[in-house]
Amino acid sequence: MSQAADQGSGRPDARSACSWLFVPGDRPDRFGKAVASGADLVVCDLEDAVGVDAKAPARGEVARWLAGGGVGCVRINAHGTPFHDADVAALAGAPGLVAVMVPKAEDPRRLTALSERLGPGTAVVGLVETALGVHRVHRLAATPGVARLAFGSVDLALDLGAEDAALPLLFARSALVLACRVAGLPAPVDGVTRELDDPSAIGSDTAAAVGVGFGGKLCVHPKQVSAVNAGFRPSDADVRHAREVLAAAAGGSAARIGGQMIDRPVLEHAWRVLRRAGSDSGSDAPDSPPTI
Repeated sequence: MSQAADQGSGRPDARSACSWLFVPGDRPDRFGKAVASGADLVVCDLEDAVGVDAKAPARGEVARWLAGGGVGCVRINAHGTPFHDADVAALAGAPGLVAVMVPKAEDPRRLTALSERLGPGTAVVGLVETALGVHRVHRLAATPGVARLAFGSVDLALDLGAEDAALPLLFARSALVLACRVAGLPAPVDGVTRELDDPSAIGSDTAAAVGVGFGGKLCVHPKQVSAVNAGFRPSDADVRHAREVLAAAAGGSAARIGGQMIDRPVLEHAWRVLRRAGSDSGSDAPDSPPTI
């Protein structure tokens, strides 16, 4: 499907996926189109995108798709809703279930219990979108069974009475990035861009997410996927510079490029750029950063 595929199984990997595309669970006609969009991971949504009366039919459609060859993530309904237990029961053991996204993630014990219920083959992704979730984010990131965290900016802004914009939610975004780094999780997944008519919006939001330290982004429309994939992929200029840095440091002593001293952090960053670029750029980064 993408660069996020698990090398051992060929299945998409929630731990490395950059672009996550939501598709309403009650629209099975769109499942295949979502897969064809180029998204790293399709997220069949049983929560916000599905009305109350359509919850049960949507659950059945998603379960049938996952049992019949479909592969993806499912955002289930939150714990405490009338739909949560039925969602989990219908999905457990589904052969195409790669991950389950848990909205309103606040309780580490419930996330661990869900992971145990679903088994090691299904990643649990905690969607942090409440004030309490942000307050407990270090505990959530360190929770056994949690594979990754994602950021629900729209719901958090509503909970805080804040604007869903970069500056008001910068603390929360940075808190997720820090918590995931400390816990040894992959970089978290940023929230959605709701603006669909301005093509530049998804690009600028993706660049901002990369700048803060996120490793992926949620998408609400197929036309957002290519911009997200491009935004999380190092540019040709970044790759060229990274190669120059590694080449300059190959002698094992301190070096300079363009007046900049190449020290250990610069070398580490260059190595990470080439590792992120991977086969897309023909990069040949070593297994570990060279020493200087």
